[in-house]
Amino acid sequence: MKAKVYTFLTKPYAVVLTMLVAPLFGFIDRNFVFFFGLGVAFAILWGSDFDWSRFGIGKKITLKTVIKSFLIAVILFMAFDVIIDPILIQFLGPYDLSSLDDIKGNLAGYLILMLIVWVFAAFGEEFLFRGYYMKALAGLLGNTNKAWLFSALGTSIYFGVSHAYQGTVGIVSVFLWSLCISILFNRNRNNLLLLVLIHGFNDTIGITLLCLNKYDIFSEWVQRLL
Repeated sequence: MKAKVYTFLTKPYAVVLTMLVAPLFGFIDRNFVFFFGLGVAFAILWGSDFDWSRFGIGKKITLKTVIKSFLIAVILFMAFDVIIDPILIQFLGPYDLSSLDDIKGNLAGYLILMLIVWVFAAFGEEFLFRGYYMKALAGLLGNTNKAWLFSALGTSIYFGVSHAYQGTVGIVSVFLWSLCISILFNRNRNNLLLLVLIHGFNDTIGITLLCLNKYDIFSEWVQRLL
């Protein structure tokens, strides 16, 4: 059974099939789209006898990696919060962040969300979108540098659309952010954990500011400094 599942899921076209089928679960709940894809990725991991390198996890986390990821996360956060997002909002309207309203001033809710963010957003999304979708699509397209870049573009569009609940501006902004770290993954194909940390730090900064009701104040303060 294990061998049959692994053989089927590792066929070249299986990743495309997974990406086409997953959105259908959105008619039940948008979270099921993510968990279906993640389930497929973990089934492949299980079938490979937990060969993490198959998903780009080939390096251990070091202090240098942590520092590097934090600095990249801060740079990306500043670039989007101060420059990119204000431009997008001007043309596409504001974000819909109503799903995060409950954490404002709520320490318990914040701590629970932080756990969810690091497990499912930082690790889960990077494992699925970069570790599985991006690597598998690049392999399907020939595993050349062009194939990896095309895969980065395709999975970033897919990732952006998966954030449609944030509004049109969310789709575009998340697509651009995803493209940035997908290009980083292209340059560090065996260091997915770098992206996991970048993703986690980026979300932690944003959610912490939202929880403290300082997000808009922070943006205005930084813009005055610049």
